[in-house]
Amino acid sequence: MTMTITSDQVERIVWNQHHDPFEVLGPHMVENDGQQAWIVRAYQPNADAVWVVLPEQRAEYPMQATHHPHFFECTIKGVELSNYQFRLQEGEHERFIYDPYAFRSPYLTDFDVHLFAEGNHHRIYEKMGAHLTEMNGVSGVYFAVWAPNARSASVLGDFNSWDGRKHQMRKLGGGIWDLFIPEIGVDARYKYEIKNQDGHIYEKSDPYGFQQEARPKTASIVTNLETYTWNDDDWMAQRRHTEPLTQPIAVYECHLGSWLHAASSEPALLPNGEPEPVVVVSELKPGARFLTYRELAAKLIPYVKDLGFTHIELLPIAEHPFDGSWGYQVVGHYACTSRYGTPQDFMYFVDQCHAQGIGVIVDWVPGHFPKDGHGLAFFDGTHLYEHADPRKGEHKEWGTLVFNYARNEVRNYLVANALFWFDKYHIDGIRVDAVASMLYLDYCREPGEWLVNQYGGRENIEAADFLRQMNHTVFSYFPGVLSIAEESTSWPMVSWPTYVGGLGFNLKWNMGWMHDMLDYFHMDPWFRQFHQNNLTFSIWYNHSENFMLALSHDEIVHGKSNMLGKIPGDEWQKFANLRCLYAYMYTHPGKKTLFMSMEFGQWNEWNVWSDLDWQVLQFEPHQKLKHFLGALNQLYRSEPALYTQDFGQDGFEWVDCSDNRHSVVSFIRRAKDSDEFVVTVCNFTPQPHSHYRVGVPQQGFYTELFNSDSREYGGSNMGNLGGKWTEEWAYHNQPYSIDLCLPPLGTLVLKIDREKTEKVLNAFNHQ
Repeated sequence: MTMTITSDQVERIVWNQHHDPFEVLGPHMVENDGQQAWIVRAYQPNADAVWVVLPEQRAEYPMQATHHPHFFECTIKGVELSNYQFRLQEGEHERFIYDPYAFRSPYLTDFDVHLFAEGNHHRIYEKMGAHLTEMNGVSGVYFAVWAPNARSASVLGDFNSWDGRKHQMRKLGGGIWDLFIPEIGVDARYKYEIKNQDGHIYEKSDPYGFQQEARPKTASIVTNLETYTWNDDDWMAQRRHTEPLTQPIAVYECHLGSWLHAASSEPALLPNGEPEPVVVVSELKPGARFLTYRELAAKLIPYVKDLGFTHIELLPIAEHPFDGSWGYQVVGHYACTSRYGTPQDFMYFVDQCHAQGIGVIVDWVPGHFPKDGHGLAFFDGTHLYEHADPRKGEHKEWGTLVFNYARNEVRNYLVANALFWFDKYHIDGIRVDAVASMLYLDYCREPGEWLVNQYGGRENIEAADFLRQMNHTVFSYFPGVLSIAEESTSWPMVSWPTYVGGLGFNLKWNMGWMHDMLDYFHMDPWFRQFHQNNLTFSIWYNHSENFMLALSHDEIVHGKSNMLGKIPGDEWQKFANLRCLYAYMYTHPGKKTLFMSMEFGQWNEWNVWSDLDWQVLQFEPHQKLKHFLGALNQLYRSEPALYTQDFGQDGFEWVDCSDNRHSVVSFIRRAKDSDEFVVTVCNFTPQPHSHYRVGVPQQGFYTELFNSDSREYGGSNMGNLGGKWTEEWAYHNQPYSIDLCLPPLGTLVLKIDREKTEKVLNAFNHQ
């Protein structure tokens, strides 16, 4: 047989060193004795003999070993060569396979590669990663991975015994490697074998993989995200035409892995009734397991709806290897974690939230990623996703790496990832973690441990540009959603639109308000008179951003104590203080976020390895606090004055903020495009005040809409017998005033009853 290939070419394939194995393997048209013929080559490391099989012609051609005992080729003349197969003899076993190298057309187009290289391929996740597809009538999976500095790349999997020699990939433009592997499908486990220029091998999970094995395993899993049938068309249509900032937003922040667990002996059921594999975690209490997404849909959603929250915010549910990171050390940015089930299970959870009128916000982590060997770190043997210089590329405090936002492909990876969660999972918002760590080059770094920008400053200009690009793109595709920044500094215009120079978020956590409030409520009430500024300072800057008031998971861990433990006094005073704080929070301008367990007054800090302390709900104070929060959410959602003008000066007016001697504040909240308003009066001491006069803008009867000291919430039941009439006594620069009884550690919300007022005034005028 005449050899058609050199030993050097064969060696490059055998040692997996070829940048384009299609140049050697598969079918090649050649001239043979003056006639056109096909040369078919194959490298099958486990095969003793190989035949080319043409099923339509019912013909079979033996292949000969060439230069290497497992490298085979044969010449075929006079036939059309399409969709041929190999018959492999491997010891005593025989099997038939399609040749991956017969499928030459790349799934990615040149335009895809161009857009990706410039950082503007908004749906790159539909091309990169693993995708079920059909080529030449044969079904299989198309794989594509970005590894521009690799010497070679292969697909490893349970379909090839994790042997990187069997499915070697080719290098396209832009540093993308690809390969179509026939006859594999959903649930196939795979990784990429990346070999650097020195021959070192890295086994990597798929950066664009839609599913991963549950830790400690690290393989990606082929899945089809198009199999779920959504039932939320009405929700999605309404969202597109809704301005969220004029709507009530009360968020229940939740970590799915520690809200509640099930017994490991209790099987979870798949939709078809079959038992689902469960994830038992050794760090949990003995015999415990995670609830699945479907179980959480049945338990968590009704709980949140009953409490009156408008949204559930999930701590990161992208795949992460370490439970103790709470999800903030992500390795699979495109994979919802397998701890609780499949991607379709999570889709069901979101769908059920929408069916119950609840939005879903996901914590999104573009600020850093862990150093785990199967993740993004040193991906192709170089610092591909991260900066090479640790002064820009590493968060030493967290032990994580920082994305290189200056690289177009990295920005594309992250921007498309944000779009992905809205597109494929129908989420309603993202809360972007640790924005301050992205914006400042000296964040948590000592002098000499960071590099200045090109202008000599400490601002990370590339990160700011990335955030603008991400927000602009998200709102272009998905109007009506939320993009919330956890940003703790005075960086200007975080929640301003990008077209005026802002970062483009539509909400920002008000960290200053949170710190002021927790410091204030930590004080003995007698000392609060000297710190009235803690209560009032937030209004001075309230209109500079679109703020969300958040009491989050970060405030009840690491020795900070849970909410009740932060507050002085006996048990009654602790609960009264907490009710007063929540009521002030809900009447203060800004959207709201509370972390799970705060609604019923858990004493212990949040523990990621355990359930919430549900057992405390057997005690009346905790039951009544939970009831109080439900009533507070109902009040908030029913009064447009409390949410329609959170960010404009017309929505808030102090009545009196200077009564520090009594630690009392009073203010008015006004509705947008309406003359509706409510009056809030807060007494932050355990000393009740009778005949406390408060100015009001209109004459009439003011109904006591809400009293945090009500007996039904566990209070002393001091109040105003349903409401008070005004007196023609100008006070607090208002034309009228009302004489109130202020309960201890209590918040009152009052609203004029126009029907009753008009009826009585008309009767009086007729006399």
